[in-house]
Amino acid sequence: MKDFTWIKTLPQALILVVLIGVILIGAGILTILVFSQKEDKIEILSSEETGVMAIKVDVEGAVARPGIYELAVGSRMEDLLTKAGGLSAEADREWVAKSLNRAQKLTDGAKVYVPKQNERVESREGKSGVAGSNITGKINVNTASASELDKLWGVGPATAQKIIENRPYQTVEELLSKKVLKKNVYERIFDELDVW
Repeated sequence: MKDFTWIKTLPQALILVVLIGVILIGAGILTILVFSQKEDKIEILSSEETGVMAIKVDVEGAVARPGIYELAVGSRMEDLLTKAGGLSAEADREWVAKSLNRAQKLTDGAKVYVPKQNERVESREGKSGVAGSNITGKINVNTASASELDKLWGVGPATAQKIIENRPYQTVEELLSKKVLKKNVYERIFDELDVW
């Protein structure tokens, strides 16, 4: 006669296997939830509380949505223009093509102004001129012609062209940091230069 006592323990073993399975599935779900919450907290801490992961840049003028935008560190001019909805229909596209370097990396606190076509602005002296022209009594390195730059002490045609090729600049100091001007030339003429 065969022994069938194992049949009596079958329901208990089956219940035990199902119970262990439910516990393992529950532990897996709980682990996933805990790790996803930790990742969210890490992201919030790195971008909002430390301030190291983001920069703020002001874009005004002929863009679809002017304003101050928060971008990731290392963002480029093209990223800013995209976030601002792109150029408006009134934008001076020729000026943009000549003066804005869409591949340039942005720095925190920078300001970018895109003029409208044939836009006139008031200078500090009360004279009007086309946007980007000399409104401060200084030469705007972002819009000056090669001949205007060539008139500066220590700047010849080659250096003037180098200044134009490295546009736009967010600060005059970038002429030095981008190695466009030699230190002695920069120190002698930086009072004559401006960026807007």
